[in-house]
Amino acid sequence: MKITTFIITLVSATALAALGQEGALQDVKQGAKKTGETVKNGLETAGKKTKEAAETVGEKTKETAKTVGRKTKETAETVGEKTKETAQAVGQKTKESAKTVHRKSKTALNKAKAETSGQKSTNQAPNTPSPTDR
Repeated sequence: MKITTFIITLVSATALAALGQEGALQDVKQGAKKTGETVKNGLETAGKKTKEAAETVGEKTKETAKTVGRKTKETAETVGEKTKETAQAVGQKTKESAKTVHRKSKTALNKAKAETSGQKSTNQAPNTPSPTDR
């Protein structure tokens, strides 16, 4: 009977040890599962935050590009207008200068003609030789 009691005790102890180990394995499995879920949730959150940040950056970049485009267009239009105004002013000044040069040239020409005509009439020599010239 002592042997039977000893065997029963040994089997019981072995069974309890096996059950205890299985319980510890279950605890380890549970802990690993919870840790995996936590990591998974953290990665999902990080992914969502990254996606939101990328969308925000994309929107801001798009807005900035539109603003830069609009400002560039406005600047180009302003430069075009100023260039046109300057060209018109230069053209007007050139036209006025040409008129002034033409008027002064005409005045000088008329004056020169008048002087030339006056000299001919006062310095006229007779075409016939005088008797003393011979």
